[in-house]
Amino acid sequence: MSGQQIRFTDGAGYERSMGVWSRLAGEVFLDWLAPPAGLRWVDVGCGNGAFTQLLMERCAPAEAIGVDPSPGQLDFARGRPGATGATFLEGDAMALPFEAGRFDAAVMALVIFFVPDPARGVAELARVLRPGGMAGAYAWDFAAGGYAFEPVRAEFRAMGLATPSPPQVDAARIERLAALWTAAGFEAVETREIRVQRRFADFEDFWTSLNGAASLHDAIAALPPAEVAGLRARLDAKLPRDATGAIAYGAIANAVRGRRPG
Repeated sequence: MSGQQIRFTDGAGYERSMGVWSRLAGEVFLDWLAPPAGLRWVDVGCGNGAFTQLLMERCAPAEAIGVDPSPGQLDFARGRPGATGATFLEGDAMALPFEAGRFDAAVMALVIFFVPDPARGVAELARVLRPGGMAGAYAWDFAAGGYAFEPVRAEFRAMGLATPSPPQVDAARIERLAALWTAAGFEAVETREIRVQRRFADFEDFWTSLNGAASLHDAIAALPPAEVAGLRARLDAKLPRDATGAIAYGAIANAVRGRRPG
């Protein structure tokens, strides 16, 4: 991702907001990939290392390297006890700092809609993979209302306000993911929908989790205090509760996978 892109600088804040959601979807994604142990992985747009930690915990990699443009996120990733053994480097998704054929598996977790040129980013995944290597990605289905904090976006629309979105939302459509992977030369391209649910202990737990959702948090902070109070009240009234009274709702991501020929 380039310097002109949205940057997430607060690794701890991101962990409270999107890091939890990322791992929920990442668990399903890895079940679907079912990779063998001992692979060399690159996690492109690794952020604070939420998905990289899953790789370390579940996949017994021979090597795992996370790449991200944000020093703040990378600092948090390097301090993750669960990601011990992984390497984290500053870099651009459209110009990965690796030689061709370096990895067995390349992934993008909740990243592709932030890449200025998604096709170029996917081409980079293909370039750094060995022949027969696997590339996969998952991303929130904004078009279908699948974003993890869609209830807040819905309230913004009801208020007649613009809803903050990643710059390349179309890249997360399931048919677009398939087209990107096919255009990059991948074979055996498959897609699937991932549905996950998250539970928040109470409304304050939900509300404070928004602090790490950079563009959404900034949009809320720009509202007059009375409008923020109204937004809070409406969300508190509308968010679904489970049997314990905790807030619980779901999100939808689209996923893709394919193999480099050879």
